[in-house]
Amino acid sequence: MRKKLLSTAAIAASAALVLSACSPSSTEEGGETGGSETAGGGDSVRIGIKFDQPGLGFREGNSDPTGFDVDVAKYVATELGYTEDQIEWVQTPSANRENALEGGEVDMIFATYSITDERAERVGFAGPYFVAGQDLLVRADDTEITGPEDLEGKNLCSVTGSTSAQTIQDEYAEGVELVEQGGYAECVTYLESGQVDAVTTDDIILAGLAATPENSGKFKVVGNAFTVERYGVGIPQGSEECQAINDAITKMKDEGAWEEALTANTEGTGYTPDEELNNGPEAELESCEA
Repeated sequence: MRKKLLSTAAIAASAALVLSACSPSSTEEGGETGGSETAGGGDSVRIGIKFDQPGLGFREGNSDPTGFDVDVAKYVATELGYTEDQIEWVQTPSANRENALEGGEVDMIFATYSITDERAERVGFAGPYFVAGQDLLVRADDTEITGPEDLEGKNLCSVTGSTSAQTIQDEYAEGVELVEQGGYAECVTYLESGQVDAVTTDDIILAGLAATPENSGKFKVVGNAFTVERYGVGIPQGSEECQAINDAITKMKDEGAWEEALTANTEGTGYTPDEELNNGPEAELESCEA
């Protein structure tokens, strides 16, 4: 049976990274290392995150990564017995997430990783730790695009490996022209230059992009979410850490750390998470039964 998240929705200050320890990670020397067979028993844990999502998973150079996904990962890792200096952050773009888990490059993934049946055929999921909705980012002076139906005949950018743009073409605007880029920053550059008319992904991601200092005042989130995106923790199939991760997420919410982290990472963006979604059946935790 599934176990429900027991606390309210909002999000918060620092959390902690998580190691599945069920899947070895490849070292540069070609040997195998990674999480131990028991929580907290390994020397390090390799956690996959995005490096290009302000407010969620963002890293510049060798600086410490920041964002809500990062905070949740830290919290979970701590609950599993790891310290922050045992976390190795691994950049994991959308198109590489399944391969990274299957190949042992990471032990778990916190990277706005929506739980889908197709992905669950290859990897396991704990969580969700957040429920978002797909939306559109447009130029600040755009008055024509108010929803996905308005994209007929227009150019729409999304990131390679994401399902967001295809959802719009399949369900809302068959004639939309899809443009794929390797990262969201590239999509925003295309939007600013007029090469595309909109960028699509989840509302919380778009809010973070629009709120960066270099983008301030240039763009706006349409504010008309049209999907439900359950952000799960990607883990190897059959991982023994699944229940411990779910317990950590529940504890983070119960203690209020989840709300603090969400608030800290979205402050000033104008973004308000959907409390009904994050407290309702959509937030029900995945079963950890094999």
